[in-house]
Amino acid sequence: MSDEQPTSTELTLPEAVVRWVEATAGGVLAEARRMPGGGRREAWFVDVKRANGKTDALFLRLDRGASVRADEYDTVREAQIYQALHAAGMLVPRVVGVLSSPQAVLSERVSGETWFSRIRDPKQQLAVAQDFMRWLAKLHRIDARTLEIPALPKLVDTATHVREELDAWEATYRIEPDVTDPLIEFALAWLRRNIPRDLAPPVLVQGDTGPGNFLYEGERVRAILDWELAHWSDPMDDIAWLSLRAVQEPFTHFPDRLREYEQHSGIRVDAQRVRYFRVFAEARIVIMGHGRRNKPSTKGEVGNGLIYGALHHRLLVETLADVMGAKLERFALPDAPAREHTFFFDAALAQIRDVIVPRSTDPFVVLRAKGLARILKYLQDCDRLAGVFEQQELGDLAELLGERPASIEAGRAALVPLVRERARTDEQLLRYFHRWTTRRTALAASASGVLAERHYPPLA
Repeated sequence: MSDEQPTSTELTLPEAVVRWVEATAGGVLAEARRMPGGGRREAWFVDVKRANGKTDALFLRLDRGASVRADEYDTVREAQIYQALHAAGMLVPRVVGVLSSPQAVLSERVSGETWFSRIRDPKQQLAVAQDFMRWLAKLHRIDARTLEIPALPKLVDTATHVREELDAWEATYRIEPDVTDPLIEFALAWLRRNIPRDLAPPVLVQGDTGPGNFLYEGERVRAILDWELAHWSDPMDDIAWLSLRAVQEPFTHFPDRLREYEQHSGIRVDAQRVRYFRVFAEARIVIMGHGRRNKPSTKGEVGNGLIYGALHHRLLVETLADVMGAKLERFALPDAPAREHTFFFDAALAQIRDVIVPRSTDPFVVLRAKGLARILKYLQDCDRLAGVFEQQELGDLAELLGERPASIEAGRAALVPLVRERARTDEQLLRYFHRWTTRRTALAASASGVLAERHYPPLA
């Protein structure tokens, strides 16, 4: 997957999209503002002025690359999910229009804040979190048979839907068959071998649910957003995703929220099934990152991708160890002194922090400036540590392969057939993956801040 944009610029809407917005909304486009976030799907605030002088505040999701990228999880599919949930009384924005090429969805714009972590009042935090759990419970109480979503597979048993998801994500991973990742290979194989036998009847799960993907105002949730990864599954799939997002934005006392979910939904939280779906959730994120690395774009949020790539590779290993009951070793990382380039990195970071960000009023520009700072911090640590880490990595690969590879890339490629053939034990592979992701985390630690030390919240 790539977020490369073949037409126009990333701060300008394509003319064809402008004409469609105006025709759909019945007015003239007065303003279009690119907003931070959204990943490969751009987020835009658009104001459309009608002939009677009224201005409609709308929200546009645009995926410029959908026409050139094979993707089962497209924008048109997501729009169908919004429409079905809106009809079912869920707290989602009303869809105004859907464009198939380039793919875009125009919806009403709901007021509210996105970042849960910015709430400073603990009472407000608790109230918003509790309200979200009520809505998540309501989603899982909807009879899946009543939802009309033609883009989703025909509703059958949950195990079949889990296998369908595995097939879809493995196909996404194998779009470039010659570019492999031994950790993804291991995770997909483990997920296929260990589908839980006691799955609950299927419901619509949001996927990627939780803080950051809903809007709040005061003490209430105003809208639940981002249904790109929604699918039929066990309700514990969403609980796993919620715990994942709680790593990025701590979501009050997590075990209390799970007890509230049980009370509102009537569904018991099964810790072992949650652990399985945590592995699946992390595997999805790592596969998405793998696709972006294969077809990198200089126009995306590169800094964010860097730190979240390191975070989710590490968390995938930690979730696998957790569900397998394996203990991850503690080992010392080598260190190295500062190099002659340190001053220039420090100077560039100071300019971004003290001059560029304070004088920028556009939130999109501020976001990208902070992303540049993350890239520089990462490069500064690579300048100092990458050489010594590379030697340690080559030694770890030699231990698994039986000989020292010519390069890290060659060693990881040689490891893939051993993973597929199960020629090494799970414990041996997990030990290597842990050491690999620990080094990656260390290289990204300065750029990551507190995320470098975050782990999954307890379930009980």
